[in-house]
Amino acid sequence: MSMKSEARARALLDPALIIEAAGVAVKKLNPAQLMRNPVIFVTEVVAALVTILALRDSLWGGAGPSFFSGQIAAWLWFTVLFATFAEALAEGRGKAQAASLRATRSDTMAKRLIDPQGRDHLDGVVEIVSALSLRPGDVVLVEAGDVIPSDGEIVEGMASVNESAITGESAPVIREAGGDRSAVTGGTTVLSDWIKLRVTAQPGETFVDRMIALVEGAERQKTPNELALSVLLAGLTLIFLIAVVTLYGLATYSGAVPSVVVLVALLVTLIPTTIGGLLSAIGIAGMNRLVRFNVLATSGRAVEAAGDVDTLLLDKTGTITFGNRMAAEFIALPGVDPRRLAEAALLASLSDETPEGRSIVALAKANFGLADPDLSGDAPDIVPFAAHTRLSGVDFSSRRLRKGAVDSALKFARLAPDEAPPEFRAAVDRISRAGGTPLAVVETRALQTRAAGADAVAMHASELLGLIHLKDVVKPGIKARFAELRAMGIKTVMITGDNPLTAAAIATEAGVDDFLAEATPEDKLKFIRKEQSGGRLVAMCGDGTNDAPALAQADVGVAMQTGTQAAREAGNMVDLDSDPTKLIEVVEIGKQLLMTRGSLTTFSIANDVAKYFAILPALFVTAYPSLSALNVMHLASPQSAILSAVIFNAVIIVALIPLALKGVTYRAVGAAALLRRNLLVYGLGGLLAPFVGIKLIDVAVAALHLA
Repeated sequence: MSMKSEARARALLDPALIIEAAGVAVKKLNPAQLMRNPVIFVTEVVAALVTILALRDSLWGGAGPSFFSGQIAAWLWFTVLFATFAEALAEGRGKAQAASLRATRSDTMAKRLIDPQGRDHLDGVVEIVSALSLRPGDVVLVEAGDVIPSDGEIVEGMASVNESAITGESAPVIREAGGDRSAVTGGTTVLSDWIKLRVTAQPGETFVDRMIALVEGAERQKTPNELALSVLLAGLTLIFLIAVVTLYGLATYSGAVPSVVVLVALLVTLIPTTIGGLLSAIGIAGMNRLVRFNVLATSGRAVEAAGDVDTLLLDKTGTITFGNRMAAEFIALPGVDPRRLAEAALLASLSDETPEGRSIVALAKANFGLADPDLSGDAPDIVPFAAHTRLSGVDFSSRRLRKGAVDSALKFARLAPDEAPPEFRAAVDRISRAGGTPLAVVETRALQTRAAGADAVAMHASELLGLIHLKDVVKPGIKARFAELRAMGIKTVMITGDNPLTAAAIATEAGVDDFLAEATPEDKLKFIRKEQSGGRLVAMCGDGTNDAPALAQADVGVAMQTGTQAAREAGNMVDLDSDPTKLIEVVEIGKQLLMTRGSLTTFSIANDVAKYFAILPALFVTAYPSLSALNVMHLASPQSAILSAVIFNAVIIVALIPLALKGVTYRAVGAAALLRRNLLVYGLGGLLAPFVGIKLIDVAVAALHLA
């Protein structure tokens, strides 16, 4: 996560956010909103009923003690308020993210071109208009210092763009017409040069607009799992309602009729208010965790799908490997000093500014302690790399050094392929079979011969010094990450355009489960459909237009922010940092969301079971003396028991809000191990917590004579 993102995450915990969430929580007490959460809605109805009864007892001398009823009513309202506060705080975290984004949309002006076909970027007439008035197809001029007014594609020019307002990263990026780096986002700033931009988004539908709507989370739809859990919670509420009504009948039959206040308070303590109050906050917090990783999900469904992923498709380049071939070793031929080979490779790479060339220089310095050569006295001729020669090097007065493709180097040395030493050919074959690229290093020295009756004629003797092994370097730690995913039951598949031999070598080194070589867009789509037909959920990432069909087909499609508009629209997540390896973090965050929901559901249900057996013996021990054997807590009185349970029921929600927002600590374990951990930590914890908590509160209630 970027430093800016970390600072933003810390800012979300300031008191101003908590105060604002408290105000929103009060507004959420509106029954029309709470009806979407049946458990908390029932709690609010009960709180209103107890409030009416308390007022009746206080004003008109009802049958019950008004002080006791008033306390029960207050704590029931606190229970509802704490539940809405959890949701409001989760939403507030998202709205805080959106506040800075909304600022990028206000007061932005655009230079719309009347004559977009002008040959020079200053040709034609420019009119200054509001960014909100731009329509798809409009062409605007954006110069150094200007804010890009809307999403679009660059049609002309090239510029350095600061995307920190979107990605949080301060390093500028290059955007230019054509290719996969032509898409730009409204709200970013051009630092240098100029571009002509064709607008592609409708007003109110730009990427920033969608980001604002997404991260605010207020209109987030429930996911299928949430809906199923809501049905379960509603069913449990109904079951406990029937149980309480049944208890009323039994108590009436025995002649010990409890008050309505006690019964409805008992109902609230037994229904699953803990998970009911935290369910929405868990879902919103999951989406916000993605936002803090600079990943936007179009819905909670996408986050949940990430948690259920079975197959992970990853591009080789930039995800599994660094993306550039790097020098891995020098292979000297028999009779050649390896240090001499490294010195020659370093000199031949002086003009090679490619990542491969720089890696050769770095390897020579690291392995042999070589320093930059002092060439001030020799005045050599630097030979830059050329596509037609496929060689680079340096010419001194008496010798020439070349480094490059094997066939080109042999040609430079005036050697046929079968004239090369067998050790040389064997090394080339070994590197190729391993999926690497061999580069040959050649040195020629000037000789002089004198023919009879003729002037001296310059001749050159060529020598093959050895090979440089270039390879796609697998990122450190990636193999361990894949092992973690495998332990979770997730299949990893590497996608590459390399030939099967190279792909197999890299796949083995990286530790992926499978690979798709020489992959075309049709191959990717076919592979995803095949996996899905077997009941597996698939996640992949991509940035090009050719990735759009597969991104749309995948259950989780993560598009890169630097990718094309087609890719961003096809995926259901967008990575603002354009880091393909983040797909692994996306899956982990999805897993964490599901783990958090499962853990707190386990805790809540176990909690309710424990409260049932902790409270009922104390309430009915007078009517049924045989229950005294189960009255292990020895609560002070039936009134103290119910008040203590109601207080515990309210404060446990507050205690679990940080866990719901932060999420249960993620561990890469299998389903069986996760179930055991849930039952041990949250199941057993849910059973024990009410006994301890209610007893402590009962002691305080009795000491303060509150019941």
